[in-house]
Amino acid sequence: MNQKSALLCILFMTLSSPWLRAADTGEDFFQAIGKMYVVVAVILLIFIGLAWYLFTLDRKISRLEKKQKYE
Repeated sequence: MNQKSALLCILFMTLSSPWLRAADTGEDFFQAIGKMYVVVAVILLIFIGLAWYLFTLDRKISRLEKKQKYE
């Protein structure tokens, strides 16, 4: 009997879960938008960091090439 009641409880939770999520879609939508902006900001920071690194690396390589050319 205990297994049947546990199975019935799990079945009820599984079936009622989508209806509970559908009731508050407006709040979830705005939370998803906020998270999207965070992801875009992180990707933008990574891109800016990589661009800065490549720019400084290019300057260092240019200096080394000029130094080697004059020697």
